[in-house]
Amino acid sequence: MSQIPQFLGEELSATENTMATARFEVVPCGLEATVSYGTGAARGPQAILEASQQLERLVAGKTPCAEGIFTHPAVDCDQPIEQVMNELRTRTREISARGHVPVTLGGEHSISYGAVMGVVDGLTDAGAGPIGLVHIDAHADFRDAYQGHKHSHASVMNLLAAEGLPMASFGVRALAEEEEAARRAHGVITFDGPDLVRAQTASVTLPDDFPKNIYVTFDVDGLDPSVIPATGTPVPGGLGFYQALDLIESTLVGRRCVGIDIVELAPIEGQSVSDFTAASIAYHLMKMAL
Repeated sequence: MSQIPQFLGEELSATENTMATARFEVVPCGLEATVSYGTGAARGPQAILEASQQLERLVAGKTPCAEGIFTHPAVDCDQPIEQVMNELRTRTREISARGHVPVTLGGEHSISYGAVMGVVDGLTDAGAGPIGLVHIDAHADFRDAYQGHKHSHASVMNLLAAEGLPMASFGVRALAEEEEAARRAHGVITFDGPDLVRAQTASVTLPDDFPKNIYVTFDVDGLDPSVIPATGTPVPGGLGFYQALDLIESTLVGRRCVGIDIVELAPIEGQSVSDFTAASIAYHLMKMAL
């Protein structure tokens, strides 16, 4: 694999590309250990970073890169999955401790456990209060140790719910009976795909007691395959590009975004649209975190 590029690359000035002052710190983590259908998620971070070179600095009236974006070397995903989680957790904890926003690029969705828990650790150390999860996905990811893997892409939200993290889930349209029962048992706030898409819903109001610190975990298969076909488990009937972004932005009213991940991009050779769309999502989410 070629050298990992910087997010936005040559668009950044030297001062905008300095870890000590960057508002956003990007962590590539191309773990692909438990995928159960299509493959290719290991190449997701590289594809997003390469596509980001074509982004413009201005997005929705703001320039997130002016606040600084620093891209770290990739996490070593050849080590056992538990060590990947520990390394990623350490990195995002350190980023949060600096008062910055970690932006983790996957890789399969299982990486969200390490990425989220590092932010939890960092905010706990700072006495900054609890976090809630905003989850975009075609799948509930509430399986119990799916196919023998505790850290499975299909069980990551179940693991995070077991850690006591409140969550609001958007776009789900493929789930098992056990997952539906688990979501209810954990009190997950659900806005499933069929309801959102049929009603063209683009804004919601979360309960007043939902945490003020929000971590956004964005599985690209939450979008319709017509928007992002390059994902391992595409499901028809998904969210639109602006619909998903508007839904997330509505959850952040009166709150702040403290962490982001973009997962499950599985690049298709010769087709760059999904890569660029995923990079654009990452940059739009940075804008929302300003």
